[in-house]
Amino acid sequence: MTHAYPPIAKLLGIMARLRDPERGCPWDREQDFGTIAPYTIEEAYEVGDAIERGDMAALKDELGDLLFQVVFHARMAEEAGYFAFDEVAAAIADKMVRRHPHVFGDAEIASVAAQNEAWEAHKAEERAARGGGDSVLDGVALAYPALLRAAKISRRAARIGFDWPDARSVIAKIAEEIGEIEAALDAGGDRVKLEDEVGDLLFAAANLARKLEIEPETALRRAMAKFERRFRAVETLAKERDVGRDLDVLEALWRQVKAQE
Repeated sequence: MTHAYPPIAKLLGIMARLRDPERGCPWDREQDFGTIAPYTIEEAYEVGDAIERGDMAALKDELGDLLFQVVFHARMAEEAGYFAFDEVAAAIADKMVRRHPHVFGDAEIASVAAQNEAWEAHKAEERAARGGGDSVLDGVALAYPALLRAAKISRRAARIGFDWPDARSVIAKIAEEIGEIEAALDAGGDRVKLEDEVGDLLFAAANLARKLEIEPETALRRAMAKFERRFRAVETLAKERDVGRDLDVLEALWRQVKAQE
């Protein structure tokens, strides 16, 4: 199939037409960075979902949707006189070359671990050049999902040695946090105190995942998918046997479904 214009030029033209003050789409013309941002985040998650399911046809479609989000933001920025799509593409190209001197220059990197350290060092230098603060935690976006942000913050803290020596030490911390939740319950179950302690437990769990070199977001998504799959099977069996809300029977069905997997 041939195109009159390169596909990216065609897409940029479509976006410009959608935003045209006179001939464009009313909905597209009314949008701004804030109203489009949730769609951008949603499309990124849908890319991740397609990858998780191994659906390459869906991945192609979702990547297109995500690219359109980039084009949308770039068009709004161009209209406001901030930057254009070509500048976005040029900036990321320059950044990738700058952060890979072992590929595009004469630097030598011996391992993946060394590459990760060099990558973080480059990012720190870039933050400093932009006038960033002095903390290693600077630049961890507040908009990240909490579990992802927890992993990133703890990883940053570990870079200056503020870390547990190994995974088993984090497991001990998790046990400690569970004990503090139990103590809060014994003291009457103050909601604010419980929220604080549960937050500490979740943060410790994110650190355990990091120490085990597991992405907590990925692990939790898989756990939820597993629960959903098993629960749907339990629902089906419960309906077939007219179980109702009998917890003991439902638990027995859960064990049955789990064993069959």
